[in-house]
Amino acid sequence: MTPLKLKVTWFLRITLCVSSFFIITEKTQAHTTYITQGECDGLPRVNLQTIPGTCVGLLTSGLQFPRGIAIKNNTIYVAEMGGWQKNRGRLIALENNGHGARRILLRGLDRPSGLTFSSDGQLYIGLPDRVMRVNLHSDNTASTQDVLTDIPSEGRHPLKALAADSNGGLYVSEGSASNNCETEMGALPDTSRSCPETRGSVPRGSILWFKPGNTPQSVSAQHVVATGIRNAAALTVLPDGKLLAIGNGRDSINVVDLKLSDKTLPHEPLYIIQKGTDYGWPYCFDNKRPAPEYPQHDCSAIPSSDMLLPAHAAPLGVLVYNSQAIPSLAGNIIMTYHGYRDTGHRVMSLKLAADGKPEASPQPVIWGWPDSAHSGRMPSGSPTGLATMPDGTLLISEDHNGTILRLSHTTR
Repeated sequence: MTPLKLKVTWFLRITLCVSSFFIITEKTQAHTTYITQGECDGLPRVNLQTIPGTCVGLLTSGLQFPRGIAIKNNTIYVAEMGGWQKNRGRLIALENNGHGARRILLRGLDRPSGLTFSSDGQLYIGLPDRVMRVNLHSDNTASTQDVLTDIPSEGRHPLKALAADSNGGLYVSEGSASNNCETEMGALPDTSRSCPETRGSVPRGSILWFKPGNTPQSVSAQHVVATGIRNAAALTVLPDGKLLAIGNGRDSINVVDLKLSDKTLPHEPLYIIQKGTDYGWPYCFDNKRPAPEYPQHDCSAIPSSDMLLPAHAAPLGVLVYNSQAIPSLAGNIIMTYHGYRDTGHRVMSLKLAADGKPEASPQPVIWGWPDSAHSGRMPSGSPTGLATMPDGTLLISEDHNGTILRLSHTTR
């Protein structure tokens, strides 16, 4: 190994350790409790900044790393990941729009994250290596059935985001195993060969689609609809039926090239997905820029993103707000920025043009969390999942804080 490669290897190892420290730090500080004051639409009011005419209420707390949210018949279903250790996840139900009993429907799940009702009314949950149908029974119990199995799940990004189309199909995210195709020991990739993660029938850094049936399907090449997105952690289907995906960009780009800024690069790419397209990871980043590991790679044929979002914002949730209850958000894309850096911990809104493309720039909807892991008085913001209630209020899950917040119009 050359001195340069050895230096990069150790830098990457140190960086991964530092990243792990931030994750552990945030998790251990998750027990900080919001200090509420006054009322927001019948809930204790949380002291966060919001767009005019709205406020944030604390719907529930004490959850175990909540991620995905789905709503049906006045019941809020929540995928509790339980942390990063395996088989500690749960599916819970909050009755009466969150004001009633909290029921545990499933236990012992392996890091559940994505949760959605399909267009045929069935509930689905995403685990690292599979997607399951959740059968909800009249006696307030639930059972599961595998519908997509054998999904690759090793490495850095095992969690699965889900999005339902209007034809009974489901999109599934398949994140990368590495940061940017480095080896398990942290060495730079062999640039004389293609990245191992991009080979095989189901490449890492891709998006899958399938239509659940009565028998499990084993994931295969026929399920792959797009490749080259490092970690499409936020998925939603737009009103015109196209899929919107937001990727989470790499870390530590400056370790490989000191001239590049880890603070500002790479941006988080937002795409309106075109089926069969390769979006460039790990060879390219931002719009047609070669990654420092692959400086000679030709990125000219890689499509540009539809929008570049701030670096390390880490969008984990996205939906189209199809309600008039909060008029200024009607028809907009809503996104959660989960990142622990100063670009994260906020909820954002993005307008769509008549052609279905994003226009202007994202604007804050909820902000004001501290930009450090601990403020001494208030939890650090960690918004993840999103869901719209039938009355138009907006639910936001916070995994590290163990809460669900609700954004309401103050004149309701």
